[in-house]
Amino acid sequence: MQLRCLHLRQQQQQQQQQQQQQQQQQKQRHQKKQQHQQQHQEQQQQQQQKQRHQKKQQHQQQHQQKQQQQSHPPPPSKQKQQQQQQQQQQQQQQQMKTPLTLHQQQQQTQLSCSLGKTRATAAAAAAAAAAAAAAAATAAAADT
Repeated sequence: MQLRCLHLRQQQQQQQQQQQQQQQQQKQRHQKKQQHQQQHQEQQQQQQQKQRHQKKQQHQQQHQQKQQQQSHPPPPSKQKQQQQQQQQQQQQQQQMKTPLTLHQQQQQTQLSCSLGKTRATAAAAAAAAAAAAAAAATAAAADT
């Protein structure tokens, strides 16, 4: 009887240890996920700040050009050149914007991946997102 009791006790202890280990592993996984999401948010914030800065710069440049035109009206040929420059600046901005949308799409695919989909579908979706971003960039370039 004593032997059987001992055996049962050992089994119970082992089960408890296993449960504790599983709980710790789950906690760790959750922490890693949270860290990953925080990193993503930081990256997005940095990109948004860059965009804001670029918009400000563009606005200032346009303002300066307008002031120059008012104080010294340039000959028609120069006006055309300035308009072209503005178009080029806007184009560059459109191209700069596309990586952000790509980043957001990748983030969505990563989230769906963590929700239980396979890595392969996430990779395919990321590739499709990259192709879409490239198409958007070429379309923006073809507009002018």
